[in-house]
Amino acid sequence: GDALLGLASSGPHANGYSLIRRVLQDKGLAADAALTKTLLAPTRIYARPVLALLAEAEVHGMAHITGGGFLENVPRMLANDRLGARVRLDAWPWPDIFNWLQQAVGIEETEMLRTFNCGIGFVLCVPADEAEKAMQQLEAEGERVFRIGEIVPSSTQPQAGELILR
Repeated sequence: GDALLGLASSGPHANGYSLIRRVLQDKGLAADAALTKTLLAPTRIYARPVLALLAEAEVHGMAHITGGGFLENVPRMLANDRLGARVRLDAWPWPDIFNWLQQAVGIEETEMLRTFNCGIGFVLCVPADEAEKAMQQLEAEGERVFRIGEIVPSSTQPQAGELILR
């Protein structure tokens, strides 16, 4: 199947700020300089590198990881209900802000992936045999890129450490 490539996010982007604010208030925490810098980081814009890739490579699907996180956005790029997206959860490092949030609130991993981008702001679906070339091109455009999974039959059962999104 096709490969799924994830482009690193610059932080929570516009999603989950109400929850982050509530955590800070409920825990009586003041945002330190590092947290403030992370929270104020501008939302990454993926248009330039994605347009450059579209001009040079075959792209079968794209998903901007916005409200609904991974669980709702990645399945929207699937062509039909016979396809699923296998996402390996150890394929990229979660930025500290998401690890902190998960621990501070006690949110399960699945709910984190439904609410936040967890470090991946944009997902591209490319032919598996062109994935390495696409990654190199995106990296040349300044992106941090991770091969996070692949397209599989929707009947595929997940193994430990992965999700099958349908």
